[in-house]
Amino acid sequence: MTVTIDELPIPETLGAPGGEDFARAIDVGNVVEAITYGTTDLAYEPDEELPYYRDPFHPQRMLVARLNGTVVGAAHYETQAEDDADTAWIGVNVHPDHQGQGIGRALADAVEELSRAEGRAKVVVYHGVQDSTGPQLHPPTGFGSVPADDRSVRFLLARDYRLEQVERVSRLPLPVPDLADRLLAAQAASGPDYALHYWYGATPERWRADVAVLGNRMSTDAPSAGLEEPEETWTIERVIAADERDAASPRTRTVAAVEHLPSGHLVGYTVLSVPRQPYRSAAQYATLVLREHRGHRLGMLLKVANLAHLERVAPGHPSVTTFNAEENRHMLSVNEALGFVPIASEGAWRRDL
Repeated sequence: MTVTIDELPIPETLGAPGGEDFARAIDVGNVVEAITYGTTDLAYEPDEELPYYRDPFHPQRMLVARLNGTVVGAAHYETQAEDDADTAWIGVNVHPDHQGQGIGRALADAVEELSRAEGRAKVVVYHGVQDSTGPQLHPPTGFGSVPADDRSVRFLLARDYRLEQVERVSRLPLPVPDLADRLLAAQAASGPDYALHYWYGATPERWRADVAVLGNRMSTDAPSAGLEEPEETWTIERVIAADERDAASPRTRTVAAVEHLPSGHLVGYTVLSVPRQPYRSAAQYATLVLREHRGHRLGMLLKVANLAHLERVAPGHPSVTTFNAEENRHMLSVNEALGFVPIASEGAWRRDL
């Protein structure tokens, strides 16, 4: 058995040199996640992933493990473009047929060394687990847990990672019953000072500046426990660049946003990432209501509104999947009321380099 590890330059297209290996690496990750989460709903196709690997605001790199020349594992490295960026987000996947052979350990060594070489002070890992009734490991937040005997948990602990947070992975079957009535009730509850806006695809010019503000606040207002997730810097130019990148992907973003009428500014939004095939699941991305506008049931309003929007512009998808910090009880309550059901957990881990 000959295993080699090398960096795979991110290809321009899947048809360019390296495209086949990139696609194979993404497929390996999908196989691992399908086993971990018990569903293929979370899978992304290679042509959906490629535009985000080429995001200049979040530089990404990929290391691959080859067995006799065939990609059997991959490590993902992501950071921020700012000169003072101190965090790397990393992940390792090895095809189930080749686990237990030291390949994951070698990939982890390599991607951690890459993080050190690039001057990062800490690495963050998000890794899914299936719930179990055995001994549990609890994060400092006191919310949620991961199985102490899970193979990935033991692996991370042995490498001096600390469990900082647990996220709940949930699935909502579609369509949602009585959606129109739910939307009317949510609008009545939020009051007359708030109005909904929708778009499918690129951000309307009118709202680019407000979406940049929401992007900044998403990075500071979302609960991140002891991970100390760094603040993001969003500008109108970055919003435009993100829209252009999204246009290069087969997926489309379905957005509902809420305007505070007295100020004329958006104060919340929610985003669904929708695949082109109607038989595949949509993914819930960011949902945020600015702190100063909470208490008006805007989270429920946004979620219901965007589900209704999805049914109008891209009907037929079987489900929506979402990730939420277990301590984010308000958003979990909204999701539970809509019918989201837990399917797995995800541990958020930190290691200081």
